[in-house]
Amino acid sequence: MAFQLPELPYEKDALAPHISAKTLEFHHGKHHNAYVTNLNNLLGDDSRSLEQIMKDTVSDSGKAGVFNNAAQVWNHTFYWHSMSPKGGGKPSGAVADKINADFGSYDKFVEEFKAAGATQFGSGWAWLVLDGGKLKVTKTPNAHCPLTDGATPILTMDVWEHAYYLDYQNRRPDYISTFLEHLVNWDFANENLSKA
Repeated sequence: MAFQLPELPYEKDALAPHISAKTLEFHHGKHHNAYVTNLNNLLGDDSRSLEQIMKDTVSDSGKAGVFNNAAQVWNHTFYWHSMSPKGGGKPSGAVADKINADFGSYDKFVEEFKAAGATQFGSGWAWLVLDGGKLKVTKTPNAHCPLTDGATPILTMDVWEHAYYLDYQNRRPDYISTFLEHLVNWDFANENLSKA
């Protein structure tokens, strides 16, 4: 069964002016699509889920190409849903209560999340995860995903340059602030928390 490029959960211009349609045309239409194509070329006919493929290949250096492409398909799909045209600002609901309980305050979460995104050297991801019953901020390099370490992803922010360079050039901290202030999808985070 071949994997398909998932549709964006909004129109390409829906995140403007914070993320432009041009960025999404390249990021979703070229980068994400290339991971899907590469994965299908590497696997042929395979009935496993992306999650299972990631778990089966994460520790196998001979399958690094399969893992990297499978994880990037999964990570990007999760990232698109981690943003919303009506997103940003402080959370509400269960995730807000859990952030206050586990970080001490929303501001402390923001501080840790910004630091994770800004200090991820090179390409990678900043994550809010549920690990051992507690919300934590983490970061992963390249295609890696907390899912393969036993944590439950709640939301993610892509800090590969192709996620922000057309709109922010080398100003990654500005992109991170914009993500939190205008884009982060707390409804998606609440949904993920409720399933964990």
